[in-house]
Amino acid sequence: MTPHPVSLISSAGLAARSLLWTVLLPGLVAGYLPWRYFGLRSVALDLHRPSHFLGLLGIAVGTALLTTCILEFARTGRGTLSPVDPPRTLVVRGPYRYVRNPMYVGVTLIVLGEVLLTWSRGLFAYWALWFGVVNLFVRGYEEPALRRQFGPSYERYAAAVDRWLPRLRPWRRT
Repeated sequence: MTPHPVSLISSAGLAARSLLWTVLLPGLVAGYLPWRYFGLRSVALDLHRPSHFLGLLGIAVGTALLTTCILEFARTGRGTLSPVDPPRTLVVRGPYRYVRNPMYVGVTLIVLGEVLLTWSRGLFAYWALWFGVVNLFVRGYEEPALRRQFGPSYERYAAAVDRWLPRLRPWRRT
């Protein structure tokens, strides 16, 4: 059976929006700014240095986690990572079964991996400032908005899954 043309256009639009917001948000925070201002572009990789190996590992794991979350937002939630184009349903699958904010955790892993590559105190301070602002945003805007939109289902989820520290076992809806 062939997908309906409107469905294909809708899916293509969602993919384009997801890509746009990925470039604009984590692409800027974890890509362009560290590259442009914190010495990432001048790193000479040496995989024999444990800090470089661990840095690349953090970047790879963070990128995989971020990508998985973006795809889950699109597939399950029919939305993007942008607060102006959020998922329409509560996404509690994949990495969201372990931690409530895996996209921010993914960006954290990427930037801290870049810190290990550059040994830049400025980049570490940038990450700490970014994480502080993100925490305020999550607590002051995202969580109240999710409570209003999804009510008791979000309350149950938030009570069982931590904001930043992953669970050892995946959460299951009851």
